Amino acid sequence: LPENDPASQRITDELYGGGSEERIAQELLLGIGGIRALRALGVNPHVYHLNEGHTVFSTLERTREAMQEGGLSFYEARQATGAGTLFTTHTPVPAGFDLFPEPLIDTYLGDYLEQLDLETEEFMRMGRVNPESRDEDFNVAVLALRQAPRRNAVSRLHRRATARMMQPGWIGFPLGEMPVESVTNGVHTKSWVAPEMQQLYDHYLGPRWQEDASCREAWQRVERIPDLELWHVHTRLRERLVAYAREQAAWRARSQAGAGGLGVPADLPLRPDTLTIGFARRFATYKRATLLFRDVCRLKNLLLDEARPVQLIVAGKAHPRDGAGKDFIREIHDIVNREGLCNHVVFLEDYDLNKAAMLVQGVDVWLNTPRRPNEACGTSGMKVVPNGGLNLSVLDGWWAEAYRPGVGWAIGEGQEFIHADYQDEVDAESLYSTLEREVVPLFYQRDADGIPRGWTAMMKDSIRVLAPAFSGDRMVKQYAECFYLPIADRCWRLTADGFAKAKEFSAWKRRVRKAWSDVRVTWVKGGPVPDMTVGEELEVQAKVHLGTLDPSDVVVQAYFGSLRPDGTLRSGRSVPLVWMGCENEEHLYQGTVPGRASGLHGYAVRVLPCRDDVLVPNELSLIAWEEAERS
Repeated sequence: LPENDPASQRITDELYGGGSEERIAQELLLGIGGIRALRALGVNPHVYHLNEGHTVFSTLERTREAMQEGGLSFYEARQATGAGTLFTTHTPVPAGFDLFPEPLIDTYLGDYLEQLDLETEEFMRMGRVNPESRDEDFNVAVLALRQAPRRNAVSRLHRRATARMMQPGWIGFPLGEMPVESVTNGVHTKSWVAPEMQQLYDHYLGPRWQEDASCREAWQRVERIPDLELWHVHTRLRERLVAYAREQAAWRARSQAGAGGLGVPADLPLRPDTLTIGFARRFATYKRATLLFRDVCRLKNLLLDEARPVQLIVAGKAHPRDGAGKDFIREIHDIVNREGLCNHVVFLEDYDLNKAAMLVQGVDVWLNTPRRPNEACGTSGMKVVPNGGLNLSVLDGWWAEAYRPGVGWAIGEGQEFIHADYQDEVDAESLYSTLEREVVPLFYQRDADGIPRGWTAMMKDSIRVLAPAFSGDRMVKQYAECFYLPIADRCWRLTADGFAKAKEFSAWKRRVRKAWSDVRVTWVKGGPVPDMTVGEELEVQAKVHLGTLDPSDVVVQAYFGSLRPDGTLRSGRSVPLVWMGCENEEHLYQGTVPGRASGLHGYAVRVLPCRDDVLVPNELSLIAWEEAERS
C-alpha cells in the first residue's frame, strides 16, 4: 500500500522472500500486530490457536496484556495466557523451523522484552532446546512448545515424528509420553467437489452431506448411485480436465513459437478416454516428484501401451530458494522432451487454486510419493475423494491412517530405510508394480456396457469411507471437543478472581523446580521380574526422598511393560503407587503391577510432580527414576 513506508512494504510484500531480518519482522507483525488488530476490532477470545511457530510472538503480547491487567509477573501471566493457547505444528523435520541469532533478537525485541521484565539472555533460554547452550540460536517452535501447554500434530504418524523432535526437551520421558496429540487435517468438501458431483450427491444422498460433511450415514447412501451415472459424471470431469490441459499446452506452445520456438505441434496431447494420473504439489525434494520417472523404460511401457494407455498431468511450484526442487521440474521436462512423451505427459505451469480444483476433480488417480515419514499430513488426496478419484500413495501422512484395501492403493508397506536411495528404489518398484498389475488392469476391465464395475465399486468405497473421515467438519469438531472447549474452561479457571489460580500455580511450579534436585527413589523391593502370565500381579514397594516437597506435590508410579532381548523396557504403562507413611524422611509407597500379557516383564519406579489442573509433563517436564540397586 502506498501509505506504508518502504520498510513496511518489504515486510508484507512477499511471503518467502528475504532473509532472517525480514522473517522476524513478518513474524512480529503477525504475532504482536495480530493481537493488536484483534483488539482494535473489539475481539477478545479465550482460546488462541497458533498455526506453526511463526505466530508465537502473539503469546508475548497476550502475556504483556495480562501483566498490565492483573499486576502479574511475567511467569504468572504466562501461566494464565498459556492455559488458553493451542499450538499446531505441520513441520516434520527440525530444519523446517525458523532460527534467529541472539543479536537479531536483541535488535528487534530488546525494547519490547523490557516491558515483560525479561533480559535478552533469559528470553533466549526460552527458545533453546538446551536453555544453557549459548551456541544455540532462538527457535520459534521451542518457544511455542513452552508457551502452549496443549499442542498437536496433524496426523497420527506426524505425532510420532513430532514426539521424536520434542524428546530433547523432555529428558527422561518415554517417546510415547511426549506431550503432543494429533488431529488429522481435513478439507472443506463443498469447496472442492465439482458441480456435477454435487448434483449427483444432492439427488442420491440428500442435503445432509452438505450440512455436515462428516456424517457417515449420509455418505453410506453413495451405494444408491447407479454405476452408469457415477461413471458418466466422472468421465465428463476427466474430459474437461483434458480439454483444459490441452488448452494450456497449446498456449505455452504458441508462447514458445512467438519467442523463436518450434511452433504449435500438430497433435493434441492427452486423450479424453485414457487413464489419467495427477501429480500436483510443492516440489520439495522429499515429495519425490521424479519417483515415477526413475525407470524410464517401465514408464514408457505404461504410457505408450496402445491397448491400455496411461497419461500424466503434473503441476506445482518449487520454493523460490529451493534449487533442488527446481532441478526436479527441469529433470521431468528433460525426460519428457528427450523420450518423446509430450503427448502423454503435460506440465501445467503457474499452479494455483483454479488449476488445483480442475485437477482434483478430473483425475482418475492421484499420485503421492513422499519419502516416509516426511509428509506431515497432505490434503490434496482428500480433495480427490469426493470427486471420485482414487489415491495411489506412500503410507505417509493422512494416507497411513486412511488406507485400507478397496479404497485406493498403497505404495510400499510403510517401510522406513536409513539410506534414501534404497528407499526410493523399493518404493519405485512398488509403484510400477502396482500400476502394472492392479491400477491399469482394473481401469480397463469393462463390461458389455463399457462400465469398469470393479473401478466404480472402488470409487464408491473410497467416497463412502474416506469423505466423512477426512472432511473439515470432522476436523473442526475434533478440535472443538478435544481442545477448544477444555482449553477455554481451564483458561476461565486460571484467570478468575484476579488471576488467583494462575498466581497459585506459578508459585507452586517455582517451588517444585527449586526442590526437584533433592527428589530421588532410594530403595525398590525385589530383583528380576519373573516370567508373568495374564492375570498375575506383582507387588511393588519403594522408598522415596522428597526433600522439602510433600507427598501431595508428587505422584509415584511403577512403569511396567514387556522386555526387549537386551533387557530394556518396551513402551510401557504406568500405575500409581499408594503412600503408606514416612520414616526418617523416606516415604514408603506400595502397589501392584498387573500382568496384561504373558512373557518377560520389567518395571521401574519413578516420581513426577502432580497437582490438579497443572498439566504434567506438558508444562513441567520433571521426572526422577529409580537409580539404586534393588534389594
